[in-house]
Amino acid sequence: MYPRYILPPLGYLRLAPSVFFGGHRSFRHDGQLCVERLMPPLHLIGKENIPEHGPCLITFNHYYRLGFNAWWMALALAASVPVDVHFTMTAELTWPGKWYAPLGQAGSRWLLKRFSRIYGFTSMPPMPPREKDVAARARSVRATLAYAREHPQAILSLAPEGGDQPGGVLNWPSPGAGRFVLLLAELGFPVLPVGVFEENGEFCLSFGSRYKLQMPGGLTPDEKDHEAAHSIMSAISPLLPVRLRGDFG
Repeated sequence: MYPRYILPPLGYLRLAPSVFFGGHRSFRHDGQLCVERLMPPLHLIGKENIPEHGPCLITFNHYYRLGFNAWWMALALAASVPVDVHFTMTAELTWPGKWYAPLGQAGSRWLLKRFSRIYGFTSMPPMPPREKDVAARARSVRATLAYAREHPQAILSLAPEGGDQPGGVLNWPSPGAGRFVLLLAELGFPVLPVGVFEENGEFCLSFGSRYKLQMPGGLTPDEKDHEAAHSIMSAISPLLPVRLRGDFG
């Protein structure tokens, strides 16, 4: 049995003018409107760790099951934190192996680009990395780092895995994700892990404690990326049910 995810009846009507004509909206406010309709209510674990201010980088697992829509992860996080969160979001949905993938990809690029503008987020090419996205990914990384420098007290958030994982089980991020988080940590953003999952018919967010992500000296860039990714996912792992911890149990 799963929770009932119910969007506000007038939600699409409120959002449509911004999508087509531009304008800014508060993702936190929209998230609260959605989350307050969850049945049963959102279950928060580790409430004492919910950040009330930055600097902070929230890293969460990209939970997945058939029928679960990924936007609920971001909506729930935004609604639970008492200040606005700046998300790094995907720029495209890919639907690998589906006949409608080309049309869906084009449509999602159009829509997600507008969402990123409406909410002031940074968009990132989809995972796993594609050769054609190298330049765009580099621009997105630079844009996120620039935002972090310009807003040193911000709360940032991203899912290192960057996409749906089989069975919702915690998995290794794609190469470069660990190094990306490490660059943000080096700008003074402590990392706060969050576990996202469904259990006992409830949608759950489990907030861990902030930590400073640091790597020992003498590592090659690839080693630094790997070790950072391992540290990031290992911090998320204990916040999840054992069945979802994967190689990080």
